[in-house]
Amino acid sequence: MRDFIKSLVVMVIACGFVLGTMSVEIASAAGENSWKPEKPINLIVPWGAGGATDGVSRQTAMVVEGFLGQKIVIVNQPGASGSVGTKTVLDMPKKGLYWTAGAVKDLGVYKVQGLLDTTLADWHIFLNFAIPNVVAVRADSPYKDFGELLEGFKANPGKILVATAGVNSAGHTAIEMIKTYTGIDYKHVSYDGGNSAVIATVAGECDVVPQLSKEEVDMLKAGKLRALAVLADSPLSIDGYDQEIPSVKQWIPDFVTAPIYFGIFVPKGVPQEVVDTLTGIWNTSLAADQGLKKYAAQNAMIFDPATGDAAMKKAFPMVQLDAWMKFDKGDAVVDPSTIGIPRPK
Repeated sequence: MRDFIKSLVVMVIACGFVLGTMSVEIASAAGENSWKPEKPINLIVPWGAGGATDGVSRQTAMVVEGFLGQKIVIVNQPGASGSVGTKTVLDMPKKGLYWTAGAVKDLGVYKVQGLLDTTLADWHIFLNFAIPNVVAVRADSPYKDFGELLEGFKANPGKILVATAGVNSAGHTAIEMIKTYTGIDYKHVSYDGGNSAVIATVAGECDVVPQLSKEEVDMLKAGKLRALAVLADSPLSIDGYDQEIPSVKQWIPDFVTAPIYFGIFVPKGVPQEVVDTLTGIWNTSLAADQGLKKYAAQNAMIFDPATGDAAMKKAFPMVQLDAWMKFDKGDAVVDPSTIGIPRPK
């Protein structure tokens, strides 16, 4: 009987310990998702409507607002290569109600270019998609492959019109990287967003568009654009597009590529419960969202949500490539190494 009582006591203590541990874990989980905003959140998209940043931000916001129980209002505020809208958020009170979005490489080089006094260290980074650049021309273009296009650039220096979403956009970075490797020259035509650049090319205003796959995919599938190369290590296949897009390395073997990661950015200084809640949503609910996975597949993107150090590790290589390309070309006013961007090895 005495042994039975001892065993019973041990069992009670053990159960109490387990229940206590579970309570702590439940409380911890609740604490990580404890922020319930009382007002709508303003997501300032610093590029024009219809582009890649706008599209992926809207899709992500629709999912996130369901978990926050509050509306996320998208406000497009383009200008100065995305720095205008970004500054708006940076200047707002740090209550967690103002976010911005875009490519991490844009955010990382604003200070390098003298556009905005901010660095990645000023922001909490929440990645959603990685999107490659695709060099494309009109379907009736005389350039049948990327090699022919390069020959065209060399034969007509400064005359072939290249449409992008503006200086510092993914498309402008792409054509400048190609220029660095090949020595080509071109005439840059800037638009207020990637979608506008694509439409201008289809309409015949420009000859080439090197914007993001997300911005070109509809026109590719409709037969209005012809893809010549993807700026990635491997070829790209798109659902609904009948040909594989070859890697730029087929023509430029030593071309160094890195994924262009997009995400939502929250300025540091907001309450910790805001960061904890968003981190919890990103790492569990958002990562498992089937709708976002399907959206990525339909638009030739990679759904790859990440936060914190993991997010920085994924996105930083492209920040380095872009920052040092601008510095080496004389387009920078700040040495990247002085703001925590070492030269890529």
